[in-house]
Amino acid sequence: MFYKKTSMEANKKEIPEYLRMSLAAAMTLGFKPGLFYRNARLYCINVLLTYEEGCAARCAYCGLSSNRPGAYTKKSFIRVTWPEYSLDQIIEGISNRQERVKRICISMVTNGRAVKDTNEICKRLRSSFDIPVSLLISPTILKFEDLEAFKAAGADKIGVAIDLATEELFEKYRGKGVKGPHKWERYWQCLAGSLKLFGKGNAGSHFMAGMGETEKEMCEAMQKVRDMGGNTHLFSFFPEASSPMSDHPMPPMAQYRRIQVARYLIDNSISDISRFSFDDSGRIIEFGLSSADIEKVIETGEPFRTSGCTGYDGEVACNRPFANSRPGPDIRNFPFKPEEADITRIKKQME
Repeated sequence: MFYKKTSMEANKKEIPEYLRMSLAAAMTLGFKPGLFYRNARLYCINVLLTYEEGCAARCAYCGLSSNRPGAYTKKSFIRVTWPEYSLDQIIEGISNRQERVKRICISMVTNGRAVKDTNEICKRLRSSFDIPVSLLISPTILKFEDLEAFKAAGADKIGVAIDLATEELFEKYRGKGVKGPHKWERYWQCLAGSLKLFGKGNAGSHFMAGMGETEKEMCEAMQKVRDMGGNTHLFSFFPEASSPMSDHPMPPMAQYRRIQVARYLIDNSISDISRFSFDDSGRIIEFGLSSADIEKVIETGEPFRTSGCTGYDGEVACNRPFANSRPGPDIRNFPFKPEEADITRIKKQME
């Protein structure tokens, strides 16, 4: 005798059979039509766990928040749709375009079933390809033993989306302020555990500029991650429609550019916060290098490229084209190497 799913159960598109995939990844695999602005390329297939009940977190800025109206499977994330595909479809799509894929990233959500499902999906993907797999984890529902299981399943890098630069802002937008489940200390503990297990350089944190922090506070957070052995994946706040923060402004471009330079200097051990200078409002006024040396750093364009997990070739694979700004001259994170005209515009923006 065997169990047969009811028609209602069969229509549920949930993991591990079904996942949501970023629109950029769906375009990369040929699942969705479209062209990238300036012929940008994505080399990481980003997938997202999906459940009918959604994510239990209530983060004020997130498109997947339970505070945001609408069905979870219809909610946008990072301002774009995340269409659903079966895991079999995704594996076939990657097989057909392996030359374009240098990494796969599985994003968890705060759901009690996510730990087991993430482990199973990671095993399946690693058994199908010799392509590295990152996990963007949910510390609130994890134990250290779960991290060990993730490593055994084949994951090689871990991302911890702390997002906010200070404990006060974290509580306001992710914790008590929105009646959410997340704890500041837990996120930092999970980052420390990930670095201990996966090794220096193989775990890091996401931070989002423009949430009310000073530039100094953001630099302090990024330096803390670096001192632990990790790195920072930096983003600019971009409001998600109909979220509780839909009217919150983006940070001024000059501010974001300064923080991008600071991140690049810190993560590459070119300078550190002990050498930076700040004004009374916490604004960066010196980076601890000569003007000529800073000019050279800016001329490379590297500080302004998307910071993300690398692929098997050592280059950033998870470059999320236009995830935190619209395509156009005011790109905030470049998914490709900035050209001479871009550098000229960046310099003007920094003024």
